[in-house]
Amino acid sequence: MTTLTLPRPVPLQSIRPPKENIPQTVGERLRLRDLVAAYVLEKKPTPPLPVAELRSHAEQFALQHGMGTAYLDYLGVLINNELWKDHLASVPYERRLLLMPKCLRVEEKCPAPFDEFGLLCKQCGLCTIQDLQSEAERLGYAVLVAEGSAIVMAIIETGKIDAIVGVSCLSVLEKAFPFMEAAAIPGVAIPLLQDDCVNTTVDLDWVWETIHLTSDDRTRRLDLDALRRDVNEWFTLPALSAAMGTPQGRTQELAHAWLAKAGKRWRPFLTVCAFRACSEATAHPALQKLALAVECFHKASLIHDDIEDGDATRYGERTLHEEVGMPLALNVGDYLLGEGYRLIAEAAPAQLVGRLITVAADGHRRLSLGQGSELEWVRNPEALSAMEVLSIFRGKTAPAFDVALTIGALLGDAGEEELEAIASYSEALGIAYQINDDLEDAESSSDGDLERRRPSLVMAVALERVKGPEREELAAWWRHGSPCPDAARIRAILASHHVDDHVRALLASFKERAVQSLRMIDNDSLKGLLRRLMGKIFIEQVTSWCHDEAGTATATPAAASLS
Repeated sequence: MTTLTLPRPVPLQSIRPPKENIPQTVGERLRLRDLVAAYVLEKKPTPPLPVAELRSHAEQFALQHGMGTAYLDYLGVLINNELWKDHLASVPYERRLLLMPKCLRVEEKCPAPFDEFGLLCKQCGLCTIQDLQSEAERLGYAVLVAEGSAIVMAIIETGKIDAIVGVSCLSVLEKAFPFMEAAAIPGVAIPLLQDDCVNTTVDLDWVWETIHLTSDDRTRRLDLDALRRDVNEWFTLPALSAAMGTPQGRTQELAHAWLAKAGKRWRPFLTVCAFRACSEATAHPALQKLALAVECFHKASLIHDDIEDGDATRYGERTLHEEVGMPLALNVGDYLLGEGYRLIAEAAPAQLVGRLITVAADGHRRLSLGQGSELEWVRNPEALSAMEVLSIFRGKTAPAFDVALTIGALLGDAGEEELEAIASYSEALGIAYQINDDLEDAESSSDGDLERRRPSLVMAVALERVKGPEREELAAWWRHGSPCPDAARIRAILASHHVDDHVRALLASFKERAVQSLRMIDNDSLKGLLRRLMGKIFIEQVTSWCHDEAGTATATPAAASLS
């Protein structure tokens, strides 16, 4: 950690800024940042920009995208951030300052005292300050938990800081801007998600991404949305025929059609991302076929899962076995498994073929065991603990992420330590992904795992928390007992006991575990890209708006149009 000696004590300020319009969802904020990046790339303004010029650009952007004037301050912050990102990335960590506001703490419980420079965190774990401070100091940052324009000026005057990452409300950022602009100090700012001064929140993914910015990360300017569109193009019928051969017969035709069907295609996308992060090259002759192989394995598992689970629809259409019958559907699934292994053997470099096939086979085996655990439960559906459900998730979801990332990383010549970190990251990511699905099922009125009575973390947590007759209702539902309440009644019980809040806490813990696993990675490109992928995969609603307006905030039409 860099030691700072300030030229004078700076009193803390407790400023209550006016209410601000800030996009409420992660998706809206990511989309807006992407649009601002494109705008700055086109206009090429040179920093530092005076306030008037920055506001002029914000007005131009708002007019161009049909946004109201309420977003101008926020847009000014985003444009200024984009101007300074490359400068920040070139500054060594030990010459940077992370400046956070004291209002991130849980005020009524925080044990930390203050001195003339700010809050002295006691590492109690009650708020996000501890995690951000620990990680920033590990990298080499100086960290202050204080606020106000005077302290920014005092820090600049020390001459020991060449860049600042600031977390604050828009009002404080506005007051600090003239000092940074005058000194031409690169500064990237992350606005708080509400305009209150007590128990505030911030987009942690955004802060984490920003403090890790480094010029050593070759992928930080990689357009992930464009890359994903490129990957999706590989799954059109003409592209599949070009890569895998023209279908000969009904089985191959159905296999290609199933590969081309709608889907999130996270797994082939992850394969490509891992390769790009680990390799100096941007392309490889084997990459497309290896990504196709990963999706072959996934789509085969979906065909078989739909048969095993008795599902009639997928992607809003009939499942394959409902469309063509179970025998032919089973055969198509088996064919896709064989095709995946063929693509690996045919396309992979000779020295990697054995390793890649071993990775795929091990993942296939673990997925089957995880699915087997779920099928065993379906035959004898007794109450499961949260730990037992998480164990099923670990087996049936995490291996697919591991296989996808590991295949791409191996093609990119990743080292063993990086592969170990990918395994830890994939396990936590896979579990978090499945928890997120559980939450969506519990909150959705459509047919999901809740109606189909499958192992659900939401239900497991509910059985651990709900007592009395309501618990018996839940247990009867899960046991397929009689009388069996309807799904609306189950959702009412879950809501009345705030079960989703506890499941969201578990989701957050596994997302954090995935992030923590990245500390094992020395490759800045791989670390940065995996961190960005977390934001892409988990697009979620921010529910913690300011405490005096809880439950009243809604996205404006302009913000909603960004998602």
